Amino acid sequence: MSAVDTAWLRMDRPDNLMMISGVMLLHDRIRFERLTATIENRFLCFSRFHQRPEEVSGVSYWKTDPAFDLERHVTRIALPGKAGTKELQTVVSRLASTPLDPEHPLWQFHLVDNFLGGSALIARIHHCYADGMALMQVLLSMADATRRRPPAMPARATRTASADKNVSVVQLMQSLPGASKLAMKIGTLLVEKGVAIWQDPAKAVALAVEGTAVATEIARLALMGQDSPTRFKGKPGVAKRAAWAAPISLPDVKSVGKALGASVNDVLLSCVAGALRAYLVRKGDPVKGVVIRALVPVNLRPIAQAGKLGNQFGLVFLDLPIGIEDPVERLYAIRANMNALKTSYQPVLALGLLAAMGAGPKMLQDQLLIALARNASAVMTNVPGPQQPLYIAGGKIEALMVWAPQSGDIGMGVSILSYDGAVQFGLLTDRGLCPDPERISARFGPEFEKLRLAVPAAEPQPASFRPRHQR
Repeated sequence: MSAVDTAWLRMDRPDNLMMISGVMLLHDRIRFERLTATIENRFLCFSRFHQRPEEVSGVSYWKTDPAFDLERHVTRIALPGKAGTKELQTVVSRLASTPLDPEHPLWQFHLVDNFLGGSALIARIHHCYADGMALMQVLLSMADATRRRPPAMPARATRTASADKNVSVVQLMQSLPGASKLAMKIGTLLVEKGVAIWQDPAKAVALAVEGTAVATEIARLALMGQDSPTRFKGKPGVAKRAAWAAPISLPDVKSVGKALGASVNDVLLSCVAGALRAYLVRKGDPVKGVVIRALVPVNLRPIAQAGKLGNQFGLVFLDLPIGIEDPVERLYAIRANMNALKTSYQPVLALGLLAAMGAGPKMLQDQLLIALARNASAVMTNVPGPQQPLYIAGGKIEALMVWAPQSGDIGMGVSILSYDGAVQFGLLTDRGLCPDPERISARFGPEFEKLRLAVPAAEPQPASFRPRHQR
């Protein structure tokens, strides 16, 4: 196993499983036998999914499961009676809290074949197998462009990394040239320097004096203060809660962004910040000056390697200004924060940290995990998915959600995913820290409406605009 994949395996904890969870809502009821055949022919063609991680003398490697049984990995779940979204969310919550069997490959599909007249498909895959970009390509290899036509992207093309310009992939920012090679060098440096860098920030400051951009980024991370203390921070427990909102129109989001001089990403992040603010206000919590920081994955792999399994992404720390009430001003504050990160070496440093976690001793892993997770309250993914309808096992995919795992003591996962002209917002929270995430997801649409209604009265601001709280 690569050092980065090993890091994700090592980060598993009972209160934060390193498992990517996804839900597909299907318009049609699909047959279990056809789904099983699809998984056998289009998912298991990736030989990695026949394997499980095994550790020998501190070294992890992939081992083919001699007792592999597809029936163990594809199951059926029946909802009671005329159950709907609430009952499905309960099932997703339970599965997100349940570890995968380490004696066998770490993935499962669960078919719910009586959901609102159609079906739902829940997927759980351990993060050590692949990142979001690679798994999106796996999904495309499993899906059809029509109900009876060939795959949207054949598995063979995926494995040979066909760069189809019409296929959306997880690409939040432009990849830095040589990013992966540089990240591995950073990982080696961190293993050599050991935990002293994080135990004594002054050493990191000394590195910054050397004048390199990477050393400066190390210093910034070591000296970064925690975000505001809210009810979202604390020690997580085992039980999780899943919730999602009704989708909003992607063309409408693009129109609002264009009118306000902001990107689609800026608009959606502002809606997330507004929904979190509304939740805290409802709970009677103070919000003045509150900033919630999110860890946002950033793709670092070249487009030509999109179909290769494994993990090759970095992370950035994004500040969400919860304290700003005005939706337009909050939007411009987030845009400014995002623009500041676009030239940052944070993603490369984070990938180096992950490599060091997988290559170094357990004590180093624990220290680096603390350094990576202590200053954030959420993990937030924003995935641009396919913009045409897809079908799986003969059923049309109506909506799609994917949650990345939360590392360390982070207790909230935020998912934004665009698919077929719509944007889906979902949450996966720790039950002890946020037992009612549906109250947050319910605010996502109304927060977007605030921005949409503000468009006629708002003047687009130049990229150099800084909101009042940053002047």
